Amino acid sequence: MLVILQGTRSIHNVGSIFRTADAAGVEKIYLCGITPSPLDRFGNVRPQFSKVALGAEKSVAWEQCRSAIGLINKFKKEGYKILAVEQSPRSIPYYKYSATTRHSRVALVLGNEIKGLSPAILKKADRILEIPMRGAKESLNVAVAFGIVVFDLLFRHRS
Repeated sequence: MLVILQGTRSIHNVGSIFRTADAAGVEKIYLCGITPSPLDRFGNVRPQFSKVALGAEKSVAWEQCRSAIGLINKFKKEGYKILAVEQSPRSIPYYKYSATTRHSRVALVLGNEIKGLSPAILKKADRILEIPMRGAKESLNVAVAFGIVVFDLLFRHRS
């Protein structure tokens, strides 16, 4: 599984996603737009990132990219199923992503903590998955949402 983070702005959220990605065996994370990387612009390790990721930035492959759209187009051509995590009129509850729609090559796309994913990215997604909310809050922290969805995809839908 590949992960694409588009405009995820919090260094703590991205570090947490790296740690969870390591635990889930994610192959690679693509950091797009303003998404912070484990290294600053001078190539130095970001202490805040390392504190949250606990070294996962060394065990999970990663790459910085300008935009997720180009990656999504590339991965679709390579046969990946593009799954966006977002609340949308087209979204389905993540747990309803069934065996008939599963795919062995998946790219999971998550976005900005406030704005989410752009309509252009959602249009390119093969499926949009959401986590239904029962309380007063309308959404979860992006790192928490990633953890819920990635483990569901990797273990409940394991072929």
